[in-house]
Amino acid sequence: MYSQSSLPLAHGGVASSSSFSFSSELEPGGVEEALLQLVQDHHQTSLRLREVTEKAKKDAIKKAARAAELMVDAVNGGVQESFVNEKRIEYEIRALTATITRFTKQTDQWLSVTHSMNSAIKEIGDFENWMKIMEFDCKSITAAIHNIHQA
Repeated sequence: MYSQSSLPLAHGGVASSSSFSFSSELEPGGVEEALLQLVQDHHQTSLRLREVTEKAKKDAIKKAARAAELMVDAVNGGVQESFVNEKRIEYEIRALTATITRFTKQTDQWLSVTHSMNSAIKEIGDFENWMKIMEFDCKSITAAIHNIHQA
């Protein structure tokens, strides 16, 4: 019969299927015109439905993309905060390590100084003891010389 592209275009507005009334008397070309009108109405309805569906699809894709962006931002926000905290902790660890190293060197210096002081005090004690021995020996020699001189 007629192909889709060879169908004549309807003149005027699109009538809905409820606006057609079928009378008992049919005109010779009326049935064919009614069928053509139905096919054209169906075609236009299909096009409108396809446009609405395509628009809804694009809208759904946009909304899904936005939802995905929001979810990624929410997840990345926590990750970013964790990353910042990790960097702060690493900085604090480095600062504490430097402080510990400085205190260790200072403690080693103090230990060295106290060891030197202990050694000096021991030497003073040894010198004092040596002086007492020398004094006793000198007194013994003096007493021996004095006894020899009197005898």
